[in-house]
Amino acid sequence: MSLASVKQFFSEHAPDIDVIELAQSTATVELAAQGHGVEPAQIAKTLALKVGDDVILIVTRGDARLDNKKYKARFGTKARMLGFDEVEAETGHPVGGVCPFGLAKPHNIYCDESLKAYDVVVPAAGATNAAVHISPERIAELTGAEWVDVSAL
Repeated sequence: MSLASVKQFFSEHAPDIDVIELAQSTATVELAAQGHGVEPAQIAKTLALKVGDDVILIVTRGDARLDNKKYKARFGTKARMLGFDEVEAETGHPVGGVCPFGLAKPHNIYCDESLKAYDVVVPAAGATNAAVHISPERIAELTGAEWVDVSAL
């Protein structure tokens, strides 16, 4: 269902973007980079976090981690990742396939400034073997994401 919702999202909003399905898993940054022939930093990982009662998604580059000080300054709270079981319930996507496209529920989406280092990044596409090649600006445009600076390299 998740892969189907992402394909439908692109069919409706960006038919020029193809969802790429590989035979092997791309569920980790390293596997995705190998599978798509890019640097790990070009993998756009999507983090699902709790802010109060809300769930937010932050898309950041594959080699970045959240900077706790920056995160707290921006969101007013300590970073708290969703539990494994909560991720799919909130996004509709399995862990390893989480992306900001074709979500099960509407969530606020943020793109980290670190993505802007690349013209093309590779976020997952709703399955552990699916992804798209897309510009960071297009991710933000298609998802209504706000740009933030909350990562450290």
